[in-house]
Amino acid sequence: MENLWTLKALPDKDIVYALQESLGVSELVATLLAQRGIETFEDAKHFFRPQLSDLYNPFLMKDMDKAVERLHRAISSNEKILVYGDYDVDGTTAVSLMYLFLKEKCQYVEYYIPDRYDEGYGVSYKGIDYAKSNDFSLIVCLDCGIKAVEKVAYAKNIDVDFIICDHHRPGDTLPLAVAVLDPKRSDCDYPFKELCGCGVGFKLAQAYHQQYNLPFEDLVPLLDLVVVSIAADIVPMIDENRVLSFYGLQQLNASPRIGLKALMDVANRKDTFNISDVVFGLAPRINAAGRIEHGNKAVELLVQQDFSIAKEKADYIDNHNFTRKELDKSITQEALAMIVPDANSTVVCSEKWHKGVVGIVASRLIETHYRPTIVLTESNGKLTGSARSVSGFDVYNAIHACSELLEQFGGHKYAAGLTLKKENLPAFIQRFEEVVSTTITAEMQIPKINIDLEIPMEDITMKTHRIIEQMAPFGPSNSRPVFMTKGVIDNGSGRLIGQDKNHLKLAITDNHNSKTLDGIGFGMSDYFYTIKDKQAFDVCFVLDLNEWNGTSKLQLRIKDIRNNTLL
Repeated sequence: MENLWTLKALPDKDIVYALQESLGVSELVATLLAQRGIETFEDAKHFFRPQLSDLYNPFLMKDMDKAVERLHRAISSNEKILVYGDYDVDGTTAVSLMYLFLKEKCQYVEYYIPDRYDEGYGVSYKGIDYAKSNDFSLIVCLDCGIKAVEKVAYAKNIDVDFIICDHHRPGDTLPLAVAVLDPKRSDCDYPFKELCGCGVGFKLAQAYHQQYNLPFEDLVPLLDLVVVSIAADIVPMIDENRVLSFYGLQQLNASPRIGLKALMDVANRKDTFNISDVVFGLAPRINAAGRIEHGNKAVELLVQQDFSIAKEKADYIDNHNFTRKELDKSITQEALAMIVPDANSTVVCSEKWHKGVVGIVASRLIETHYRPTIVLTESNGKLTGSARSVSGFDVYNAIHACSELLEQFGGHKYAAGLTLKKENLPAFIQRFEEVVSTTITAEMQIPKINIDLEIPMEDITMKTHRIIEQMAPFGPSNSRPVFMTKGVIDNGSGRLIGQDKNHLKLAITDNHNSKTLDGIGFGMSDYFYTIKDKQAFDVCFVLDLNEWNGTSKLQLRIKDIRNNTLL
């Protein structure tokens, strides 16, 4: 699938020059900063040196005062509190955070993760009944609940209160909980709308400490859980998320909780974890627990205090991750064979597919058929599944337009979940295709690579790489800078590497042969014939370090290659 290379607009030259002067950086670095909205010395100071004092007052969030008051009443009165959350990474880290927070303050606290297969997503009647039958009078609900109107009403009728900490889009009616904490509420003036579910839970903990004059420093150890959630949930890496991630990574690398340390050992990536290591090393393993068996297994690991037990649980979860990979591979192959070639959307369904991997499969399908995609399977007599979208297209809104055919749905712009009756599937496929066809643009249907700058080879230096690394943590809205260089050649050493010969290794130089840098293109074996025999090509890439035998060497991690006729 051919990508569209999109070069970002250059910022105002005066702003770039002012940044160069005030910061003492190169034009390249100043341009990158200005592209990210960093225009003054003070902006740069906050960006490069985020402070925990930059976090907003949690009481700016609607209902926070009510949540803190109800939580304190429960703690003071020795009520039993049930911490309830979703079975994905955001949910299980949020539950772990709130459970550990409350465990220090009250005598009776437990956690509850719904079974993906028996109860499905979000608040369940089974969970509420469990709370009632075990004398829990308060449920603190995390990463779900914003649309559980009927279920929260049911709980209220049997004297079980709810505090909801969510970050998904609300429906037209809010649940009648004691407090509904969600920055996406239309009546909520909280300055930052893009917190993850675990982040909302942390704000509740912050508010409690602030209200009762407890040390904020006692909450810092919880930030390793917050950064794992932020990274896994792919929320914008700006504003509060950047601050929380910056200090969360420090906590994760300096003094991670026992469960995360065991998982880091199993992931076996490297000594110092960054956001990418969390996304690809920790998040899939935490997710695998809920996908293959039960999300409780992830929480059991994350709150574990004994390292030997944590090691056993981490190994157990790692085995689940291996199973998940095998299921992902086989189901993706089956789903690819079912895709309608000329449609604007993809909806595929098989009642025998594993419910735990349909979201991953939807993402895989987009890699080959770039369009809004829904993958469904059978669960409890109904069809349930996950939706994933392409850049710029709001799949949540598209699903909402089909809501008369659905039992329930929820999610974000780029990812959502839904449930429908089997007999509604043909009508839903037709309706979803109609909605997508009338709302998607031609531009949205082409995969894009957003490029920050076009630069010559001589600007690619170790010093530039070191400064760029200080722009981390990277993520949406603060992506690792992508560069483009035109009219380069491989010096003749280009070859295919890897067990399956599916990676491209080359040595790149410009037409002046002034500098040669190693390049690596993972999964890019198809481009070998584009670069062989010293053919000119354009390349887009990020700067990377190749660390081998104790030495570090600058290299280009290639994102795409295209033909060039400049030489």
